[in-house]
Amino acid sequence: MIEAAILVIFPMLVAFGGASDLLTMTIRNRVSVLLIAGFAGLALVTGLPLSGWGMHALGLLVVFPVCFGFFAAGWMGGGDVKFISAIALWIGLTPELGVFVLFVAFFGMLLTFALLFVRKFEVVPTALATQDWFARLHDSKGGIPYGIAIAAAGLTVYPSTEWFQLAVQGI
Repeated sequence: MIEAAILVIFPMLVAFGGASDLLTMTIRNRVSVLLIAGFAGLALVTGLPLSGWGMHALGLLVVFPVCFGFFAAGWMGGGDVKFISAIALWIGLTPELGVFVLFVAFFGMLLTFALLFVRKFEVVPTALATQDWFARLHDSKGGIPYGIAIAAAGLTVYPSTEWFQLAVQGI
């Protein structure tokens, strides 16, 4: 049962956060709160030692101030900052955190170039032209939904985390 929770909670919430940003350009606070609560619940039931809690908290504490600076500069939205920080809590201060951040940058670059291309060359499939969410994405004055890149990076890195290894080994 715990293995199923490990394999479902994080991926489901991260995918939901990315999809939410795609469709609404918003990541609701409840997604980040549920990620934090899910982490805490699983840390309790798996008996994560206090040092483990600390290493995971350090992951969040390393990512949050940097991303908050990006928010203050207008480069990231507040929902993105909370979302990436909650994911960093799950990953912890491990080598995977560095890989996660690199993937966020890489996927963010791909997403930005794709949106710039679509916006510049008016590439709009007919089926999408009438969709509100696509109109928001296509608007050249609109932002970039980085939650998509954050989610893609989180889902890419998750299989190499200690959580995933616990689930695979059957705790």
